[in-house]
Amino acid sequence: MALEEQRRTFAWPVSWLGRIRRARLVLAAAAFVFAALAIGGVLSILQAALGFVLVAAAALIEASAAEQPGALALSPEGKPLASDWLVDAVVSGLPDAVIALDIRGVVIASNVSAREVAPNLTRGTPLAFALRVPEITDAVRRAVASRETQRVEFFEKVPSDRWSEAFIVPITLAAPIAGRRELVFVTLHDLTPLKRVEEMRADFVANASHELRTPLASLSGFIETLQGPARNDAQARDRFLDIMKAQATRMARLIDDLLSLSRVELKAHVQPEHQVDLAPIVRQVADGLQTLAADRGVEVKIARPTDALLVRGDRDELIRVFENLVENALKYGASGKRVDITFAREGDNEVVVAVRDYGPGVAPEHLPRLTERFYRVDVTESRAQGGTGLGLALVKHILHRHRGRLSVDSAPGKGATFSVRLPLDQRK
Repeated sequence: MALEEQRRTFAWPVSWLGRIRRARLVLAAAAFVFAALAIGGVLSILQAALGFVLVAAAALIEASAAEQPGALALSPEGKPLASDWLVDAVVSGLPDAVIALDIRGVVIASNVSAREVAPNLTRGTPLAFALRVPEITDAVRRAVASRETQRVEFFEKVPSDRWSEAFIVPITLAAPIAGRRELVFVTLHDLTPLKRVEEMRADFVANASHELRTPLASLSGFIETLQGPARNDAQARDRFLDIMKAQATRMARLIDDLLSLSRVELKAHVQPEHQVDLAPIVRQVADGLQTLAADRGVEVKIARPTDALLVRGDRDELIRVFENLVENALKYGASGKRVDITFAREGDNEVVVAVRDYGPGVAPEHLPRLTERFYRVDVTESRAQGGTGLGLALVKHILHRHRGRLSVDSAPGKGATFSVRLPLDQRK
């Protein structure tokens, strides 16, 4: 009895050693494949290690099944024959969109991510038929001929604009898999988000440069005039100096808005910790803009809340939000001669501060783009009012940091209502 127990005790490790020995070619091939993918930069070391573990587990399970009669076909030497299941296991375990090809460019295997990009990918189909991208087809030929990794970028317009990159990695296996010693792996990456960001950055730089160039050109022109023909003209000098001061103020405000926007974006992921009451902030903003309201002949009415409206917020940033909204109402809705500011609770968790003017309003096609940087409904009117085109973009980013949002309700001839929604702070 004791001898039988000892035999069972040692049978398990001996059995597994036998399984590892039978699967050694598969394990060696998988190790080579994943090492090549890691060295080629297609996978990180961690991803390669996880993929190898997955394949190793599958190989050992297959080797275990080989112990049962008729479970797995054997070669004349008594070794399990590798099949396409190994390639499928390798590809399926990868996080990116990956396609495995033979040296003729025929699809051997593909994972779910790759089939989402190219739904026509099927085993045995030439890649050129399933993925109609000439750049990739040419790169596969170059990779097979040179035995070097290729990288290509390509653009597709259907079904929507999309930029992608492909890495084509040729691999020579130490042992054949399904009778193949040479494989080609194609990895696809979506570059569309990065391209969109690059376009936005380029547009932002171009717009900022344009906005700064206009007042600079005016300043340069007036300076040349004052140094030349208007040198001794006191009346022209005073008029030009007033214009130059306005242009310099506009440039300073533009730079201030750009810096504020950058600071807010850097802190976008960090919600403010301080507790502030919205009513005094709005009251302070309205009092500070009374001179502008008097100049425009506009009456500002504030419906005072009955109790404190406490939110988690940065006081200076919230002042900037309501300064932009009230100032816009005074400038662009001055024809209505009135601006109303109201407070309301929505449920127990949210407060709404609405700034309404009774001016010409905003056409529906402009509403979705009002918070874009440098977007203006009327460029000439905006510049005449001293606007930078960044005010509402700054409002949107500040509210995003405060976990709030901005909504706009307007129609031509009926004024506009800009509503700020912020979560109430439930802390005691």
